[in-house]
Amino acid sequence: MTTSSSSPSSEKSNNFAPKPFVAQSLSTDNSSKSNAKNAASGKRPPRQVRTGVTSTGARKAGSKSVRSRAREFALQALYQHLVGRNDADSIDIFTRDLAGFSKADTAHYDALMHGCIEQAANLDELVLPFLDRPLEEISPIERSVMWIGAYEFKHCLDVPWRVVINECIELAKEFGGTDGHKYVNGVLNGLASELRTREVQADIASGKVNVVTD
Repeated sequence: MTTSSSSPSSEKSNNFAPKPFVAQSLSTDNSSKSNAKNAASGKRPPRQVRTGVTSTGARKAGSKSVRSRAREFALQALYQHLVGRNDADSIDIFTRDLAGFSKADTAHYDALMHGCIEQAANLDELVLPFLDRPLEEISPIERSVMWIGAYEFKHCLDVPWRVVINECIELAKEFGGTDGHKYVNGVLNGLASELRTREVQADIASGKVNVVTD
């Protein structure tokens, strides 16, 4: 059984231009001087704790666009980890120095970037049953996007499962191959039924999603 959302919410910001995956220094904006200073000294700011849960368990509206940006920077960092095999701290320092980083939710970025790298083996195990090809044949971008989705399903329970999927689809559309987002969608829909079972079933019962059978 797979599910499809009728009108999933999104944290996407329409006026935020995606950054290309490049391993070179980019100029920083005026508000990221502290990040540049940390980069110059080889240090990174203390890791932050995610917040932003409302009394109903949903995300605060004001954090939506900044979280979308956080996912994009986390995706770039994870891509560099998979392709360049660089350590997390070095990637983190480089990523924080990219233009526009100051507009991202740094706590959410911290959770995704460090959490996905630390739990990479476990996240691979979670998505593996839903793949139709060896893990080695999955592109680094799609693999990173699926890591983000799996991590948020498990650890970011304040983010609705449909939002997680929609955000990951948008990441795959912007940075991945032509039909990569369709593959990501199928894998994460299957994983959501396992990791967010009650939430998915509640949405199906309320008619918020359609059930698709083979």
